[in-house]
Amino acid sequence: MNRFKGVFTALITPFQNGKIDFTSLEKLIDQQLSGGVDGFVVNGTTAESPTLSEDEVSELFAFIRKKVGAKVPLILGTGSNSTADTVAATKLAEQWGADAALVVVPYYNKPPQRGLFAHFKTVADSTRLPIILYNVPGRTITSLDLDTIQRLSEVKNIIGIKEASGKIDFASEIRKSCGKDFVLLSGDDGTYAKFLEVGGDGVISVASHILPKAFSRWTKAAHQGDAGTSLKELPQYAKAIDLLFVEANPIPVKKALQLMKVIDRAELRLPLVEMDEKLAVSLKEEMVRCGILK
Repeated sequence: MNRFKGVFTALITPFQNGKIDFTSLEKLIDQQLSGGVDGFVVNGTTAESPTLSEDEVSELFAFIRKKVGAKVPLILGTGSNSTADTVAATKLAEQWGADAALVVVPYYNKPPQRGLFAHFKTVADSTRLPIILYNVPGRTITSLDLDTIQRLSEVKNIIGIKEASGKIDFASEIRKSCGKDFVLLSGDDGTYAKFLEVGGDGVISVASHILPKAFSRWTKAAHQGDAGTSLKELPQYAKAIDLLFVEANPIPVKKALQLMKVIDRAELRLPLVEMDEKLAVSLKEEMVRCGILK
């Protein structure tokens, strides 16, 4: 499972006049690969997955796979709050050639823990793909308990978790409960340095869009036994990372990438809208201050 340990950027979907901007997407992928990231998540929350059609997801995945080749792992977001829909999407991910599926905790309908276990077990049993759990209570309300995660870690093809609660003690408990082979990925950029310190294997990141080299350096150092590198360096970027979440993701990161001239426009699909102008000024000033922008 070492293939899924490292820095995975949860790719945005660039748009232009309502359509996917593949020219900007190609430029973004080049920037990411040159920055040393290990792989990508396609059709995650950061991609504005609720607004993408099945045909668009298929087209996105095929474009990215052709661009990066077989050696760069691609994780496809397939989760929803319908088990049947999640199974269908995960089967498509396997058919399209994804390397793993990222399956979010079902949102809105608030299942109990036994329902969560049955949901993820049903999805895992429907496919040969490796499954990565996605625990993000800030968006889903419902959260996976430690006991449920431990039980799910015993399911053959459930190989890891994207833990996005930001609770470092909980991440440490997952590591102790599920063992060293269970892939432990952060979903909270602001606490990533501490996450590495308690044994995290990597990150599915938003901030790596603008800091690919830094996130890659911190992760490689931690894998070599030096988690202190990120603890020393990350604070200089802490405010910039915080500003990436001052409005709903991916509103700020699209603005940041536009400022960096990586993508042509910061366009989003409704109900998301472009970043508030005052907040965008603050983001630009901080990116200049910490050296992301010249």
